[in-house]
Amino acid sequence: MEALWKQASRLKEQVSRQGVFKPFGAAYGNSENAFTDESEVNLHQRLEKLYLSTRAAKHFQRDIVRGVEGYIVTGSKQVDIGNKLSDDSQKYGTGNTCTSDNTLSKAAMYYGKARSLMEKERGNMLRAFGTQVAEPLRAMVMGAPLEDARHLAQRYDRMRQEAEAQAVEVSRRQNRVRESAPNGDVITKLEAAEYKLEELKSSMVGLGKEAVAAMAAVEAQQQRLTLQRLIAMVEAERAYHQRVLEILDHLEQEMVSERQKIEAPPTPSAENYMAQPPPSYDEVNGMFASSSVDDSVTSVDFFLGEALDSFKAESESELNLSAGDIVIVRKISTNGWAEGECKGKAGWFPHGYIERRERVLASKVPHIF
Repeated sequence: MEALWKQASRLKEQVSRQGVFKPFGAAYGNSENAFTDESEVNLHQRLEKLYLSTRAAKHFQRDIVRGVEGYIVTGSKQVDIGNKLSDDSQKYGTGNTCTSDNTLSKAAMYYGKARSLMEKERGNMLRAFGTQVAEPLRAMVMGAPLEDARHLAQRYDRMRQEAEAQAVEVSRRQNRVRESAPNGDVITKLEAAEYKLEELKSSMVGLGKEAVAAMAAVEAQQQRLTLQRLIAMVEAERAYHQRVLEILDHLEQEMVSERQKIEAPPTPSAENYMAQPPPSYDEVNGMFASSSVDDSVTSVDFFLGEALDSFKAESESELNLSAGDIVIVRKISTNGWAEGECKGKAGWFPHGYIERRERVLASKVPHIF
């Protein structure tokens, strides 16, 4: 039964649409008194095209609103799931009971915080979809300008049909005048019918121009607003993905750093490097050079290393290190010492205290110099 009602509604809409814009004056094209001229035909055709254009744009706007609303509903559920995952990850990170180290708990905390940030960005995007896309388009679909313009078009069509009927009446009275003897009453009625037809034609043309102007304004507004809202949707989604990419890049660096720590060999003991002191050097013109010719010291291509543990300098030529410091390594000695720069200071430190890094967190770069 419901299917039959839907089919009946579609048929009714088709019949109504065909009734509103049937060919202008088609029923009376053979009449000698057809009241339509070329300008009136062009007016009607223009109005017909505008009617179809605004109707199609209205349906497209409605489809966008429905799609965005569905996307918001689905996206909100994903935000809830993501926030739950974030909470679980951070809960493990703070309550870790592992007895060997806390590397995994740190990684879990990093992931949980990053997931929370990503879901926040997703929520911002969904809100932008609602306020910047769905709401403006919904307001236009339901707005008065479109309905007012369509009412003008429908009034114009009714007046056109009335004028067509009056043209038939004029034609009928003209035939009576030709077929019968001169009669003052018949002629008077013919003149009255012709006068009424002229009035209808004049009113119809004025109303048609008004309807065309209103529909054209609505069409232009539909095109402009819909395009603007589509661009706003693209920009909101693009900003979301850019921000998520930044979060993921930072998260990857943090988690890779933790993985390198957990896969690194055991932290060396400082006593292993105390048997031989580090080579000495003097600062000459801002560069560090060996004070004696010693093949045990090798200059290397500069590379970045991360301190695995803290090292406390015991002489002026040695360099203090804290776990996690990033060092620019410039020289390596065969007796286990390395020379480099960290936090604006240079000196020797046990080579085993650092591990080479191909990439470092951007936040740590300013602390190197």
